[in-house]
Amino acid sequence: MKFIKTTLQDLVIIEPRVFKDGRGYFMESFRMDLFEKEIGKINFIQENESYSKYGVLRGLHYQVKPFDQSKLVHVVSGKVIDVAVDIRHWSSTCGKHISVELSEENKRQIFIPRGFAHGYVVISEFAIFQYKVDNYYNKESETGIRWDDKNLAINWPIEKKDILISDKDALLPSYEGAKIF
Repeated sequence: MKFIKTTLQDLVIIEPRVFKDGRGYFMESFRMDLFEKEIGKINFIQENESYSKYGVLRGLHYQVKPFDQSKLVHVVSGKVIDVAVDIRHWSSTCGKHISVELSEENKRQIFIPRGFAHGYVVISEFAIFQYKVDNYYNKESETGIRWDDKNLAINWPIEKKDILISDKDALLPSYEGAKIF
């Protein structure tokens, strides 16, 4: 596994080694000893999966303390543009974001530490998205930031008319009105 530091403090892209032959492929998608050596100790306690069609944008979501979560995200099938926004007030990269293509072809993963808002948009016909978390979902601590916040200036790579969001996500506050860590 290759661990790649990003321009955002503590956010890491992980590229697993993929072994292909005539039967298909094999890869280690998670290995605790390497993860702890490169990123630190973490206790993932839940894994989630979503299926979404082209244009579905989920996010930008996070949970506030004490139910904040670190995530390890990847795409099983399809292709997404994954976005993480640093919302830790003490961080030198607070208010900044990165966008990374995750796909079944590149097998990339992203480790998103606590204190980040997270979202993605599906740019293939459909996508199956999986992620591990280190804290359970708590409805009362769930919140987020509008996906189209002008201050964040995220470049979502599809036409605005094609973006499909939930009613709940349409009501999320701007970055300036959001709860930050």
